[in-house]
Amino acid sequence: MTRRHRNVKIVATLGPASSSYDEIRALFEAGADVFRLNMSHGSHPEIAERHAIIRKIEADLGTPIAILADLQGPKLRVGVFANDDGEELVPGAPFRLDLDDTPGDATRVQLPHKEIFDALKPHAHLLVNDGKIKLRVKDCGATFADCEVVVGGVISNRKGVNVPDVVLPVAALSEKDRKDLEFVCDLGVDWLALSFVQRPADVNEARELAKGRAAILSKIEKPTAVESFREILEVSDGIMVARGDLGVELPVQNVPPIQKRLIRKCRAAGKPVIVATQMLESMIESPMPTRAEVSDVATAIYEGTDAIMLSAESAAGSYPIQAVQTMDNVAAEVESDPTYRDIIDASRSRTRASVADGIVAAAREIAETTEVAAICCFSQSGATALLVSRERPRVPIIALTSQMATARRLCLSWGMNCVVTGPVDRFKHAVLAAVRGALSEGIATIEDQVVVTAGVPFNTPGTTNILRVAPCDERKIIPADPE
Repeated sequence: MTRRHRNVKIVATLGPASSSYDEIRALFEAGADVFRLNMSHGSHPEIAERHAIIRKIEADLGTPIAILADLQGPKLRVGVFANDDGEELVPGAPFRLDLDDTPGDATRVQLPHKEIFDALKPHAHLLVNDGKIKLRVKDCGATFADCEVVVGGVISNRKGVNVPDVVLPVAALSEKDRKDLEFVCDLGVDWLALSFVQRPADVNEARELAKGRAAILSKIEKPTAVESFREILEVSDGIMVARGDLGVELPVQNVPPIQKRLIRKCRAAGKPVIVATQMLESMIESPMPTRAEVSDVATAIYEGTDAIMLSAESAAGSYPIQAVQTMDNVAAEVESDPTYRDIIDASRSRTRASVADGIVAAAREIAETTEVAAICCFSQSGATALLVSRERPRVPIIALTSQMATARRLCLSWGMNCVVTGPVDRFKHAVLAAVRGALSEGIATIEDQVVVTAGVPFNTPGTTNILRVAPCDERKIIPADPE
């Protein structure tokens, strides 16, 4: 494995600026831990080629790498206009949306989504072109919505539409998404990011289709998802705070508090959370970020997020490597700040619901009150490792598993140093594997000690029930442990 000297993880989106072996390897070596394949862009052959390159880099470097496939989700758009340049909408003017496919003008345009009309009610708002135009519904029916222009501007062909005030009877998975999901699951991605999540049923549908081949990460990008967050979190394996659409459908000042709340809830649940969208947007064209962008990245790290994400910065920008390096540098600086540790410790969940919860809490406390170099946890499913990550310990976490799929998925989680081991059936062998992993990665020396957690009997998920402080000198382990 490749050890990072920070705990927060970096997700880098691949695209035209980062599609070759050399480019993707350079991103990994600059600090990217997870690679995102955006299914909104790129053909299946292009996606398959990037997936193969990542797996080749993984094999060449001998370290697990996580791959996240981000499904596009349904796209709600207006139709086309007779004037290709679009029309100017004036505040206070009437404007109709309907199902008629006749090219639009300054008074109306097609909205080819009957399900929107089925859900609309008077006084609901529609946002067009990322919220630049705002319409308020005055009257509506099964085939139309008569609106008043609240915020005007130029409306043109196929601009996107957001409907923030209602739960739309629209499935989170379009026909394209279903085909993409099957394709990437067959490829062997580790995470599926699900767009347009409004309710837990959306997540359950994706999980049934994935059939355990990938973990499900729900993107929170709609007000309805924020309102149903507790239920969505319960059925998800991870969360992405997708601030772009949230900032369109909600007042922008609402997004930072929501981000903070969602991160804390994810951490309390022991599920990884990514903060995404426009983190270093100016670096698409500039080798230097703005001070505000650096503060935005730092804020997410101070809040305890598991991962921070680059989108166009690494996929299509002019400075993808510099963008990853900037995130890496900001993360290292924040995590070395004593204030960071104060915030992380103060926000730790005190809930202890199981033996495993107690074991990992004890492991952290021992590590922080004695001279211990690392916490080493054996985890077949990854559940115990996620509990250790939730504790946000001050020492490195080494997650040991015989399952490559588990190691890859854990690469998204805070603090994880993932090691794939051979099968282990005795606790002594687990201790030896933990010690060797800590030594080989330079996390510990022969003079150090590590905390080891595991479950007996081995290879049974959910049985974490044992903890030992072990010396890193193998000569002291072997005679001390019975067979």
